[in-house]
Amino acid sequence: MPLCWLSIGSNQDRERSIRGAVADLRTAFGNLILSRVYESAAEGFSGEPFLNLVAGIRTELGVAAIERILRGIEDAHGRRRGPEKFAPRTLDIDLLTYGDTAGTLEGRAFPREEIFRYAFVLGPLAEVAPDERCPGTERTFRELWQELRRELGPGRQWLTAIPLEL
Repeated sequence: MPLCWLSIGSNQDRERSIRGAVADLRTAFGNLILSRVYESAAEGFSGEPFLNLVAGIRTELGVAAIERILRGIEDAHGRRRGPEKFAPRTLDIDLLTYGDTAGTLEGRAFPREEIFRYAFVLGPLAEVAPDERCPGTERTFRELWQELRRELGPGRQWLTAIPLEL
């Protein structure tokens, strides 16, 4: 069964949304691998800070089936979709990887580009899978995290872990 990594975030009704998403993911996929929960500033717009984490699932389902489940969970927790990519949201769940797939699968590109650009995605991923190689690269998630931190500059407050029981 492929190991898939998911990014989960919320900046509206944050704790309830995150807890509900994790509970629904457990119902849909069983045991989860979970990072700690982190607080990070909104990216791409002015807004309340986000809570973010990464979850690992093992499933035989295809990409489209997984994404239908993820959209259903988002909708059940009040997600409203609009034309703006960067906007406040109750819940955002993205499929980051699908096993060791590098390239396009069922019309989706893997690994998802956000892994390489955002601390709130890569930091938690490096926490739970530091020695796993990112599909399509020769680098581990830990190495990618170290590179991103160097690239974005020293002294920046990357992420703040918060105690949230899941």
